[in-house]
Amino acid sequence: MGSAVIDLSSYRFGSHTLDLSRPQVMGIVNVTPDSFSDGGTLYETRNLCVDQAVERARQMVLDGAAIIDIGGESTRPGAAAVSLQEELDRVLPVVERINAELDVIISVDTSTPEVITEAAFLGAGLINDVRALGREGALEAAVATGLPVCLMHMQGSPATMQNAPEYDDVLDDVSHFLQQRIEACHSAGITSDQIILDPGFGFGKTVEHNLRLLNNLRQLLKFDLPLLVGTSRKSMLDHVLNRSVDQRLAGGLATVAIGVQQGGHIFRVHDVKETVDVVRMTEAILNERKVDND
Repeated sequence: MGSAVIDLSSYRFGSHTLDLSRPQVMGIVNVTPDSFSDGGTLYETRNLCVDQAVERARQMVLDGAAIIDIGGESTRPGAAAVSLQEELDRVLPVVERINAELDVIISVDTSTPEVITEAAFLGAGLINDVRALGREGALEAAVATGLPVCLMHMQGSPATMQNAPEYDDVLDDVSHFLQQRIEACHSAGITSDQIILDPGFGFGKTVEHNLRLLNNLRQLLKFDLPLLVGTSRKSMLDHVLNRSVDQRLAGGLATVAIGVQQGGHIFRVHDVKETVDVVRMTEAILNERKVDND
């Protein structure tokens, strides 16, 4: 379905390039007080600790993260909306500091046009939007930045997405949605070499939907675009293993190994060091040789 062959070996993220011909790890830095997994851990007496957020990112880079994803709006099931000013106040100081202090690609997990614009100005290299640039003004803001975008599938909204999600066929429905958003991006001036796709594990999907998507992830390679996989600590792991959020690492690593085998390009995770080991080991097995870590 792709209109041109994309050079994954030197994929451009603003001022950075990254080799997406091999799987890469994206570390999650949530600057929210209410994220499902690590909400509030970067807060002291309800105030965001920017130094602590930067240090967490620094450790992730040392552990092998090629991208740091910064999010200022919780999108956990049932999450409440956040004001524009609050999202700006959470995200921008962290983007600015990481850009100044670390040599890493910064991804901003946002659907908000103003955050897209300001974060790009401060050095972000990727717009990662759970609403696939569907919020009013988001598509235009993304186009103006010239940055690549990650388009994610979500059924419903964070407040309602887990209220009995249904599909005729989850693979077909997710694929159809992503095709529509790709076409919207093309019409607005975003080219194929600026688009990454995310099937949206846990966003309006039952555990069976999630398992079917992961087991058939390779089908989404028909778009000839990079795929982002985000299963880290999500409730699908609890439904299968009966594990609380802080006990889901092993299950999450199993999904990463399958994701690599299925052709995933970027793995968005909380536990970077362990994930890098799994990614590189799986990569070595699939290639039947050791792959350099440069």
